[in-house]
Amino acid sequence: MEFMQSATIHGHAVANGAGTIVNAIAIWKGAAFGIDLETTADVELDECSGDSGGITGIIEIGSDGAGDCGDVGYDTALITRCVTMVLDRFGCQCEGVVTTRSEIPIARGLKSSSAAANAATLATLNAIGETLPPIEVVRMGVRAALDVGVTITGAFDDACASLLGGIVITDNRNQELVDRIECDSRVLIYLPEEKAFTADTDIARSEAIAPLVEVAYQLALAHDFENAMTLNGLLYCAALGFDTEVTMRALELGVSGVGLSGTGSAYTALVGRDQVKELTSCWSEMGGTVIETKIVNR
Repeated sequence: MEFMQSATIHGHAVANGAGTIVNAIAIWKGAAFGIDLETTADVELDECSGDSGGITGIIEIGSDGAGDCGDVGYDTALITRCVTMVLDRFGCQCEGVVTTRSEIPIARGLKSSSAAANAATLATLNAIGETLPPIEVVRMGVRAALDVGVTITGAFDDACASLLGGIVITDNRNQELVDRIECDSRVLIYLPEEKAFTADTDIARSEAIAPLVEVAYQLALAHDFENAMTLNGLLYCAALGFDTEVTMRALELGVSGVGLSGTGSAYTALVGRDQVKELTSCWSEMGGTVIETKIVNR
């Protein structure tokens, strides 16, 4: 690609967070749903004579939009890798800046990394005037996440839910979208104070529960998403040392789909409108923060 008079070009894109139905770490097969919390990415590119590697990343966090250029827990390697992969794919030699802003709490199991990768990839495509099939966008972000070490399985399920919306069922090892279903549901998120980074997960303990996670996956294939989600969440709470009380409080109120999201520390629940107020009150009494959102199908 050639730029006219070395002009700066801009690209913008949005991707959503997601919640877990079946965590793929134990069996490399997963299920997830898109949620109405967004990450936006803006890319500014200038032509340069060297290779496409001079990309700076900025992650804007906090209500004041304070920029972060790589503090612990907010490494910009993922978003810069996504930009350079797109540029390399289309033979563009550029330097520039990629900036992300997010409503998605980071390191809570709500797929902030997948959303950032999708948004950065799409924004770069937007900047250079190119397109890729959605599944190829997902795969590019997954490759970038594996390259920089922020994921264990590649999180193909999370990335599909983030980009495609609805409920997705995937084979992460083969990067195959097995099924996608649109669903209307309110979602409540419980956020404890602690964070949990996926790369720090105890893989051996996760693999120990693999036969039972397979049961949860089969429930998801049968579209019994609530029971799949609850079983998966209880299993991973046991394996990774998270409290099951958050889940039990919801089950006692009649919520049938609730569990740990990803490798924590957030919990998500699929709720009817008549359950929102009661569960919000119950979870609020436990401390932490409660967020109300919904499944997005776009």
